[in-house]
Amino acid sequence: MEKIVAIVGPTAAGKTEYAIRLAEKFNGELISADSRQIYKGMDIGTAKDKSYPQHLIDILSPKSSFNILRFKNLALKHIREILAKNRVPILVGGSGLYLNTVLYNLEIPEVKADKKLRAKLEKMTVEELREKLKKLDALAAEKTGKNKRRIIRALEVVLKTGSFFSSQRKKGEPLFDTLIIGIKIPREKLYEKINKRVDKQIEEGLIEEVKSLIKKYGKNSHALRNTIAYKEFIPYLEKKISLEEAIEETKKNSRRFSRRQITWFKAQPGVRWVDSYREAEAVAKRFLET
Repeated sequence: MEKIVAIVGPTAAGKTEYAIRLAEKFNGELISADSRQIYKGMDIGTAKDKSYPQHLIDILSPKSSFNILRFKNLALKHIREILAKNRVPILVGGSGLYLNTVLYNLEIPEVKADKKLRAKLEKMTVEELREKLKKLDALAAEKTGKNKRRIIRALEVVLKTGSFFSSQRKKGEPLFDTLIIGIKIPREKLYEKINKRVDKQIEEGLIEEVKSLIKKYGKNSHALRNTIAYKEFIPYLEKKISLEEAIEETKKNSRRFSRRQITWFKAQPGVRWVDSYREAEAVAKRFLET
């Protein structure tokens, strides 16, 4: 099978930096696996690195919704185009489920979004939604956790198809020979990087970016309401909380998100964890030259 590489790990761990250096070293091309960097105009808050070309960033309006089936189809298209040029596809990002659709060839049910049903479910609290999903598909409720968007999608699939959401995401035959490199970083150092990154984002104009996006797309647009570093500043701009509270909430939510990512990727089979770029390069060299 043809070879691909994936760089995974928590937010602020340095995934894109590693991926760029590996692409330059091994004639690669990057494919973003970040569920928020797909949105146009959401640059500072999602920490986009535009110093190097990446596929699947800046492809949608923040008003649009996106799903893992669409990601899988687009990612596979780019992977095959990159391989056809005798280059190495390098997936990079922290959206675990997006990555899994490609790395483990998950079979995704093709169920179109039901706007009326979603609007009805959106009015419910996370706990109400979880209880509803537990009654219909307990395993799906466990896997979706407290992520409201994912719970709603699971309910949508169950209610539309009449079958378990959890049983509709099965692994298929592997499509590629895959190396998954995970960046390992001490938690204290990671938290420090997260806090410093939020401070830097404020200096770079994050608040002005949020204002501009609200003006263009509205404060209730899908992406703004569901993305860390944006959703925390909406109440600040509405004068409901102070700037200091918004910044601290962003840092806290980012740290919490990083813990979930670490838990997710540690549970995935076959991840090769590294402590440094040098180690990542050595692992990639062995894999690609074997």
